[in-house]
Amino acid sequence: MEIGISTFLEATPDPVTGVVMSHAERLREAVEEIVLADQVGLDVYGIGEHHRADYAGSAPAIVLAAAAAMTTHIRLTSAVTVLSSDDPVRVYQQFSTLDGISNGRAEIMAGRGSFTESFPLFGYSLDDYDELFEENLELLLAIRASEKVTWRGGHRPAIHNLGVYPRSVQSPLPVWIASGGNPESAVRAGTLGLPIALAIIGGMPESFAPLVALYKEAAVRAGHDPAKLQIATHSHGFVGETTEQAAGLFYPSTAAQMNVIGRERGWGQRYDRAAYDAARSLRGALYVGDAEYVAEKIILLRKNLGVTRFFLHVNVGTMPHREVMRAIELLGTKVAPIVRKELARND
Repeated sequence: MEIGISTFLEATPDPVTGVVMSHAERLREAVEEIVLADQVGLDVYGIGEHHRADYAGSAPAIVLAAAAAMTTHIRLTSAVTVLSSDDPVRVYQQFSTLDGISNGRAEIMAGRGSFTESFPLFGYSLDDYDELFEENLELLLAIRASEKVTWRGGHRPAIHNLGVYPRSVQSPLPVWIASGGNPESAVRAGTLGLPIALAIIGGMPESFAPLVALYKEAAVRAGHDPAKLQIATHSHGFVGETTEQAAGLFYPSTAAQMNVIGRERGWGQRYDRAAYDAARSLRGALYVGDAEYVAEKIILLRKNLGVTRFFLHVNVGTMPHREVMRAIELLGTKVAPIVRKELARND
């Protein structure tokens, strides 16, 4: 089982001082995080694409490439690429370039995007939200399958027997489908035989079991080997020296950012300490605690969903860089070994 970090490169107001770090500083911090994650034995680091002031991650491939030459084994992925509003040719070229720099460690996690700022920014209509993703995914998979591409769709100029370069080191370049729990996305990923990544940021992770079953059923119907399917989850969390310390450190920034998003999306109910503490329970979606507790929750997740990869989204809002770095260190040196030892005994 792979364990790693995901981030949106948050550059939100400090919940105590109100100070906002520059995007440039957050980008440099991310490179340091990736290098440390590699050093402590984590398997993967993912950056989500967003196009808004409170996130610095509008170009994940560039940030990942900056760290690629300074790392040796950690896999480098988007988390996610908003494929609906991007050009699949450029997406492939960016990540095949990253694959070359990293000598075969790049991945693409493709999604439709839960934030929609990229659509007006790049001139796309939200009325075409689903159709754009389906067409662009089809073209991306065609590009990774063949050096020369012939393709025609409804939203992009046709391509007639043209080459797309550079070609990736990996053949094929890994493409994951990301979903927040949409059954259609699970069926699409299963039918295509692609790995799936599920964002689980609320409720109980075990409630995603029917979605995992749907994914596997679709894969089997399409003739794919269920033993080769890969399932990842992405959840918020933080590892501290003690559970109490972790809970105290992670709450202020998490609450601040969740309430910003809640106001934007009309959730109504304010995110407070009671909701936060409930989500930290063993069956909840927040992975906050000391190494032993976070490992216990990951092992339970594996038991309930059969996941092969776990992303811990460490800083939901802005946190001190030293605290984030320490959480990454503990995840790699304490949590991951506990999980791997337990799974080696039981799998």
